[in-house]
Order: sequence, then C-alpha cells, then structure tokens
Amino acid sequence: MYRVLLMLGSFSLVLVLLVVGFLWYLTDRYAGNVTRIPDVFASLDPATRPDPPTPAAGTDDIPMTFLLAGSDSRAGGPTTGESATAEAGSERADVLMLWQISADRESAFAISIPRDSFVPVPGFGTTKINAAFAHGGPTLVVQTVEQLTNVRVDHFLSVDFTGFKQVTDALGGVDVRIAEATEAHGVSFARGLNHLDGDAALAYVRQRHRLPGGDLDSVLRHQNYLRAVMSTVSRENLLTDPGRFDDFLLAVTASLSVDEELSDYDLLTLVFDLRDLQPSDVAFLTAPVAGTGVEGDSSVVYLDMPKATEMWSYVNTGTLQQHLAEFTQLPDVPR
Repeated sequence: MYRVLLMLGSFSLVLVLLVVGFLWYLTDRYAGNVTRIPDVFASLDPATRPDPPTPAAGTDDIPMTFLLAGSDSRAGGPTTGESATAEAGSERADVLMLWQISADRESAFAISIPRDSFVPVPGFGTTKINAAFAHGGPTLVVQTVEQLTNVRVDHFLSVDFTGFKQVTDALGGVDVRIAEATEAHGVSFARGLNHLDGDAALAYVRQRHRLPGGDLDSVLRHQNYLRAVMSTVSRENLLTDPGRFDDFLLAVTASLSVDEELSDYDLLTLVFDLRDLQPSDVAFLTAPVAGTGVEGDSSVVYLDMPKATEMWSYVNTGTLQQHLAEFTQLPDVPR
C-alpha cells in the first residue's frame, strides 16, 4: 500500500510540474510577448472616474471594458509592440474603439468613436478626440473617453499600423467585401470580394479620401477589417493548425501594447475564456453622430449627445445587446 501511495504521489507531482511548466511556457511565449505601458491609470483621480459595473445577479462576474487605440504613427517607426522605436505622443489615435466583453464572456461589442469627434479633452478645451493621444498619451485618451461616455475603462490596448500588416500576413491575408470600386495608397480595390495581404489591408483601413462618408466610412472599414480577421480565424479553424495558430498569436502579441495592470495571468485567462467566441457574437457599432462641420481649419464630427448618452447608459446597465437595433451597426458590405 505504501508503494502504491508513493507511486501516486510521484505521478501527481510530475503532473503538477508538467502543468506548471506548460503554463510558464504559454506565459513566456505569448503573454510575455506583449509590451506593457506603465502608469496608464495611476494619475487618474478615482473620485472622478465612472463606477465599475455591477455584477450580474447571483454571480461575481462583471463585464470587462477595453479601450483600443490604433495609432496613426508620425514618428517613422512602430510605437507599439516589442519592436517599438518611436515614443508615445508622436502619434494620434486614428482608430478608437470601446470594447466590452460580457460578464459570461459569450458576447462582445465594439463601439467606434470617430477620430474627428469634436469633444471636450481635459486641459485642452473642445477639440478632435484623436488629439488626446498626442497631447497626453494613453492616460489622457482614457480620461477623455471616460468623461465622454461615463463608462469605466478597465484596460487600454494600442496597436499601430505595423501591427495591422503583421497580423494580416500571419493569417495569409483576409477577405473583405467592398461596396464600390476604389483606390487608395497605390492599391486598387474591386467591388465585391477582395483578398488583402498586409500592405493592402493597411491601405484599406487608412483610406478616407474618395469615400463619400470620409471619416465615418473609414470607421466602418476598421470594423470590417477586424470582423474579417475574426472570420478568418474561425473559418480556417486555426486551433487545429498549431503552426499557423502559433504564428498568428505571436504576430498579435508582438503588435500589442497594453497597460501594465493587465497581468499575464489575466491575459491568458481572457484568451481561454474567449476561445468559443464567434464573429456572429460580436456587434460593431458607431457612436451616434449628429453631423459634420468645420472648426477652425479642421473638419470635425459632431456626436449626437442625447442619443450617445442613451447608448452609454445601456452599456453601463449591461442591456446594449437588447437595444442594438436603435444604433448604427456595421453593414454586411461597407464602402
């Protein structure tokens, strides 16, 4: 009996060591590949920040909210990810999305805030929201969005355009549908289905000119690109192809910068919890817009604040999913 117990104990110890070793490998290879941004939330006054969401009845689970900024780098080098060579503040937020993942991790939504939105930026008056990144980096972007929406941001993520290219190429390209033929940055896009490599995807998400809606059409392209990435991962079932999935995860993690408060464990846990999330489980929306205009010498977007306030209240009460039809969603085939 003693020998049996000894063998069982030895087997359990080996099993524990294998699990710990595997978790360490995942942490080092993927979570450890993500660049950390220090002190994003440190200088924010807790008394002026929105309250955290209330847990769902009968559980301790709460939604998780991310602010995603895609930086329009003007510094001549990557500003996010492991290969960053330019300093934060040398870029503007060309893509700004508020992502919320449901408490049960079975659905999510992304709300785009147009880069030209004319809103109050703390310390800088009312100006275009994308200037917050250049004026005060991630902290000011978070402060601006929280003040605008009254939605508490849990974590901040940033990816620059170099990251768009790397992720797209790691997938072998993505397929997007385009409503009208157009050309941008030396790349021609046909009406209908287009297969984009990294350079073409970059041209696609950067185009604003020659689009009837300008910045608003550009917002839809950002959303359509992310939907295409999710669809590619799901359609090709990368989880069954360890080599390609490894390349994809390495490209994604190497392209991201996140706040240092998101621990490696939390990041890995989140990825595991979202393993069954499908593109159909994610709704893409745009903050309500009242119209466009000119302020000084800049074209701007005016948000429909009464309607937007309604949207943010649904976000805070966890009921946006029931009110999606009230807001502008990503069409099947944007321009």
